[in-house]
Amino acid sequence: MNPNCFDDQARISDALSSQKFITDGYNTCANEAAAPVVKNTLMSLLEDEHSIQHDLFSQMQKRGWYQTEAAPQQKIDETRTKFSSCC
Repeated sequence: MNPNCFDDQARISDALSSQKFITDGYNTCANEAAAPVVKNTLMSLLEDEHSIQHDLFSQMQKRGWYQTEAAPQQKIDETRTKFSSCC
């Protein structure tokens, strides 16, 4: 195998990193858009990019390349309590 070639895991990981970067940029622009039509366009693009990002994340997770840990129930309950009391 050529060491200069990306395998599937490296390609999907690179694409996921790129999507994270792209959504950061669109998010900043959407937050700072003064014209409603521009903001709406950016929000639509942002939603599309988040969807792509989630698809890539799901593919990596399905293949065992991106493992996440479940949060302990105590931490979930603490966070729920913390944020429910402020509303």
